[in-house]
Amino acid sequence: MTDIKVYNVTMIMTNCYLITDKETGEMAVVDPGGRSDDLIEEINNSSKELKYVILTHGHYDHICYAKQLADMYGAKVVCGEFTNEFLNNNMLNHSLYHPEFSDYKPFNGDMILKDGDTFTLGKTEFKYIYTPGHTKDSGCYIFDDNIITGDTLFCESYGRTDLPTGNDREMIESIRRLKNLEGNYNVYPGHGPGSTLSYERNHNFLMVRV
Repeated sequence: MTDIKVYNVTMIMTNCYLITDKETGEMAVVDPGGRSDDLIEEINNSSKELKYVILTHGHYDHICYAKQLADMYGAKVVCGEFTNEFLNNNMLNHSLYHPEFSDYKPFNGDMILKDGDTFTLGKTEFKYIYTPGHTKDSGCYIFDDNIITGDTLFCESYGRTDLPTGNDREMIESIRRLKNLEGNYNVYPGHGPGSTLSYERNHNFLMVRV
């Protein structure tokens, strides 16, 4: 089982998550698009290690503090198989267009995942599922009864598809895939309030239709 805390980072309030495996105390951070002193203080106050920095996709507001955070604690950067292309292209990740991230330096992930791959944080197993549409590298992470959806699925909405590598057809297929997962999950999106998959099946205007 895990404990999940959310920290809002960047000017557009990206949800950055600190996940702690309750049995071992090992920690992971998801989508640190900017620095959070509160997050760093929480990590420093723990006697356990930050093992992973996990990325849902390669947009600037989800990646721009990932390398610094990973280096600070000796953590590994975990991402999908297409995310390195974004991490190394300031036009694709959009940091080029935001002066506050002008010091962003390209980097590579350490653990590269393909659809269906799993890894463990302490005693907790994480499963990566590939969900393109918002970007071609977008993915979600399932663990316990939770799913971190990045910018694929929001509460009553979904990620925009009009940016480079976005694709309407792929988004529809990804939303359908999430809809067809068995059971219910707590949904932790990249922006906005959390939800549940059961709620989205009945209230998300795209998920209702696919």
